[in-house]
Amino acid sequence: MYDFIKKQDKELFRALEAEEKRQAEGIELIPSENIVSKAVREAMGSCLTNKYSEGYPHARYYGGNEIIDEVEDLARERAKKLFKVPHANVQPYSGSPANFAVYLATCEPGDTIMGQLLTAGGHLTHGWKANATSLFYKAVQYGVKPDGYLDLKEIARLAKKNKPKLIWVGATAYVREFPFKELAKIADSVGAYLAADIAHIAGLVIAGAHKSPVPYAHIVTTTTHKTLRGPRGGMIMVTRKGLAKDPELAAKVDRAIFPYLQGGPHNHTTAGIAVALHEASTPKFRAYGERVVKNAKALAAELMRRKIELVSNGTDNHMMLVKCGAGRGAILEIALDTIGLTTNKNTVPHEPSSPFYPSGIRIGTPSVTTRNMKEREMKLIGGWIAEVTKITKDEELPKEKSERKAYLASFKKRAHADKQLKKLRKQVLTLCKKFPIPDSFV
Repeated sequence: MYDFIKKQDKELFRALEAEEKRQAEGIELIPSENIVSKAVREAMGSCLTNKYSEGYPHARYYGGNEIIDEVEDLARERAKKLFKVPHANVQPYSGSPANFAVYLATCEPGDTIMGQLLTAGGHLTHGWKANATSLFYKAVQYGVKPDGYLDLKEIARLAKKNKPKLIWVGATAYVREFPFKELAKIADSVGAYLAADIAHIAGLVIAGAHKSPVPYAHIVTTTTHKTLRGPRGGMIMVTRKGLAKDPELAAKVDRAIFPYLQGGPHNHTTAGIAVALHEASTPKFRAYGERVVKNAKALAAELMRRKIELVSNGTDNHMMLVKCGAGRGAILEIALDTIGLTTNKNTVPHEPSSPFYPSGIRIGTPSVTTRNMKEREMKLIGGWIAEVTKITKDEELPKEKSERKAYLASFKKRAHADKQLKKLRKQVLTLCKKFPIPDSFV
């Protein structure tokens, strides 16, 4: 692997080899990460990256795109079939530009939009104050109840009061099944578009492990990695309900991506998406999606059995949020990484600290499920997380913000020298060797 890079760029080769080793010898628990097949990697490294293809199939601004048209048509048709939608755009470079295109297709600058609060699990592009969407649109944010579930009564009240043009449903850290039907009723009651951002759960939707938003939303966006287990790209789909509301909606979405936001599509990524969608059409993928949720529930149960507090006391999907204590998310992230468990610090509902030094960590099961781990391994992982939590229980983030960076750097050094953590690292490595990263999923 990487034979040509090895010959001409030894520095980069060493970095690639080191990352291959890190992934093989560690357990990726970040819910937005997964492992792609060798087939997807081949597509991503193919000759398609050489070609410029501005425009859409059979209507390009460059010549020589006959084969590219076939590839993009293949990806679009597979997406339409799997998600049961009449229109799909597979050109978004990622989830964020896909979401911004939805604004351009449905709103005018200054219109009111609604989305889930970032600190309550929402996404930056759904109107968070640090994102460009809050600069161009009047963003109204909704949250969750103390039990961690979406507050539907509050969402209905805010919608009635603010009359938004667009309402988002979807999140980056929401562990319960999304109430698409109920939110559709709210959107319809005020004449708003409902856009479902299913970046995290797209693979679960295809597998039937999570309800689909397609009957309820006007537009559906997604990334193509995460539970869909494809390359890093994005898609926008327009539903029949969306076309009934606006027959020009599909054309508006396409125009929003090109020429409004993007230039030439990344054809090698389009090919990777086509491969991933083909893999997702198999019975084996359906079993995978169901196993992702089973593993998440098993891991959540083990954590709670070991007195680890979870937001909403469990999960309906592929992820869970661990409450670590005020500002301790970064501490636990570092300690877990030391033993080979990769997680990410994350805010929790009603965050007592800040998004920079949050009080939780986010854990997911897509990657470990790809490596064929099951309930037994979830119990082991849950035990290790509980042990690390116990070992680091006396660590606290300094109250003075100016001292926090230095403290975390010092803690990282101490963590790597800790004998108890070193012992756990050996146990994690042993498990990883039993579950090597697979090459193929079909």
